[in-house]
Amino acid sequence: MPKIFGAALLVLALAAAPAATAATGPAARPGQTHGQAPGETAGRYIVTLKDAPAAGSAEAAVNAAVVRAASMGATVLHVYRHALHGYAASMTASTAAAVADEPGVRSVEPDRPVRIAAQSVPTGVDRAEADLSPTAAIDGTDTRVDADVAVIDTGIDANHPDLNVYEAGGKNCWLPIMPPTDRHGHGTHVAGTIGALDNGTGVVGVAPGVRLWPVQVLSPFGSGSTSNVICGIDHVTEHADEIDVVNMSLGGTGKDDGDCGRTDTDAMHRAICNSVARGVTYAVAAGNDHADAAGFVPAAYDEVITVSALADFDGGPGGLGGSTCRTDRDDTFADFSNYGRDVDLIAPGVCIRSTSANGGYSTLSGTSMAAPHVAGGAALYRATHPGASPAEVKAALLAAGGMDWAWPSEDGDGVKEPLLQLGSF
Repeated sequence: MPKIFGAALLVLALAAAPAATAATGPAARPGQTHGQAPGETAGRYIVTLKDAPAAGSAEAAVNAAVVRAASMGATVLHVYRHALHGYAASMTASTAAAVADEPGVRSVEPDRPVRIAAQSVPTGVDRAEADLSPTAAIDGTDTRVDADVAVIDTGIDANHPDLNVYEAGGKNCWLPIMPPTDRHGHGTHVAGTIGALDNGTGVVGVAPGVRLWPVQVLSPFGSGSTSNVICGIDHVTEHADEIDVVNMSLGGTGKDDGDCGRTDTDAMHRAICNSVARGVTYAVAAGNDHADAAGFVPAAYDEVITVSALADFDGGPGGLGGSTCRTDRDDTFADFSNYGRDVDLIAPGVCIRSTSANGGYSTLSGTSMAAPHVAGGAALYRATHPGASPAEVKAALLAAGGMDWAWPSEDGDGVKEPLLQLGSF
């Protein structure tokens, strides 16, 4: 399930070393459940209901299903009303099997663990040419990009002086009684790359000053579950009229069934598809296993923008920069990054300096650090094209991308993905 893909890394990536991906077992078919494997969260399940013909009846069906589950001895943990209809609950395997036989239930699948990837212009912002973007307008003056970006991660340090955090829009899916405060650092680092303020201090982000929605799905240790992630997606979808872009620097093993989770009973895929259909663009990390991204979700999903990591140490092409925080070759495919035909763009993801928890700054590596460059780029585009669909945003980013980076280097496939270039945005 999800882990971080960065220096911190589904749930994303923290530090220089990439985090491992948790394995998933086979999904239950409609009307079926199966015993939980070692990679699953014991006693916890995600229940997806059949689609109702109308919004009102869907709401009533969810409420009735939750009441019914409680009467059967289940403890309901999350209720999903927007990205999909259903709930997550703690229950015995026998209760899960009984729930699966309920007439309104589409599927019951095990919940699974997930885990985490004076003012300076970071090398990633420089290499992506965000400092040349007229919309970003990076000049040391605090003028803010008018867009909203949700960070589904470990939370965000709302008190960081270099971030514009929209606290009222936040949600804590890991511990609902608490605010989505980042005690890990990964989410805050991601947030800074997306939108650190152009205020003359610290660092500047790709889309300075965007409103950052903290959606916490991971613990202070960078761990969580798929049900928590779906809770975050559900929150975003509820606010799809306000949120433009989502960053998910997290992931786990899995694949794209090509049918938005309907064929293989993948509730997270179904939730993301429904959220994208509501107009929200998703930028996600490819993963840090130096393997084909086709084996990792959400990276494998066609509906998202999947991002691999470039090793860039000087903010420019040519391979002239000397390595800094880790051994790698300048201007090449990062030696840890996942690859493959599911990857859409490459962006800087090695030795990226950004904001960190408790008001500080840190340098991290991972595809967790690459994805937020693209999320920031998507926010720049939405700021000037407010009606653009996720497909249009993705097409614009791909069309603007460049090929001026060394290849194949560590790339494990025969496809050279375009490098994020935002100078014209």
